[in-house]
Amino acid sequence: MKQVLLPIKIVLLLFFTNIVMSQISKKERVALLDLYNSTNGNEWSTPWDISKPVDSWYGVTLKDNHVVSISLHRNNLQGNIPKSIKNLAFLEELNLAFNKLSGNLPEEITSFSELKILKLEMNQFKGELPKDYSRLLNLKELTLFNNSLVGDIPGGIGAMSSLTLLNLSSNYLTGNLPKEIEEMTSLESIELFGNKFEGQINVDLSELKNLRELVLAYNNFDGVAPKGLQKLSKLKFVQLQGNKFSSFKGLENLQNQSLLTFDSDNAELNRKYNKPRFSLSRLADSKFEDTRVRH
Repeated sequence: MKQVLLPIKIVLLLFFTNIVMSQISKKERVALLDLYNSTNGNEWSTPWDISKPVDSWYGVTLKDNHVVSISLHRNNLQGNIPKSIKNLAFLEELNLAFNKLSGNLPEEITSFSELKILKLEMNQFKGELPKDYSRLLNLKELTLFNNSLVGDIPGGIGAMSSLTLLNLSSNYLTGNLPKEIEEMTSLESIELFGNKFEGQINVDLSELKNLRELVLAYNNFDGVAPKGLQKLSKLKFVQLQGNKFSSFKGLENLQNQSLLTFDSDNAELNRKYNKPRFSLSRLADSKFEDTRVRH
């Protein structure tokens, strides 16, 4: 009899261990439920069965009994991001792209000190960008393209020292580029296509030694084209067309060994730098880019 009971005890122990390991704090669970309720969870393409353990909920990843990832892109979320999302303090990825989310971006989305990926593109967010990014020291990707955001890019954005990808294309952002962008030396891609930026660009882009993509097309920038590009050896894509630049001085000697696409309103430079086999534009990517994580 004892020999029969022993395996049963082991099975029960494993069962209850699994339940304990899948538990999260009440605060984190409430934050998830708030997100579910405030975004019309019953109408999601793949809704959660909230009667089951959290680790079985679609798009939610747990680690050490904490929520570390929420990936709900293309899942028909409608509504607002609740302020209680700040209680998911261990979050490393938040991907709510390609949904129907609306309202202002809550300041709380910049409170995650562990966050590495923040993808909110292709929604209906409005209002201004958050001001304080001082806690996003580990963030690598920030994509907010194709929303209805307005106002300036705040200088506080320079605090994101680990950021490699910044995509704010196809919004209604105004003003100019903040000088603090020079401090973001990990940047590999800046995509600001189709906004309402204006004026002379006074950011020295030569500080961004890792920059591979610069997309500033279809804004109202004027004066001399961006400074410092000739010192960047890793550039692959440059798109400056559709602005009001009066001079392209300094762009005659780009290090074009790796340059694949160069688009501007200067036909001579376009002919010089564009290789026929690589002449396809990337502008469409800024508007309809999928949610694949780039490495």
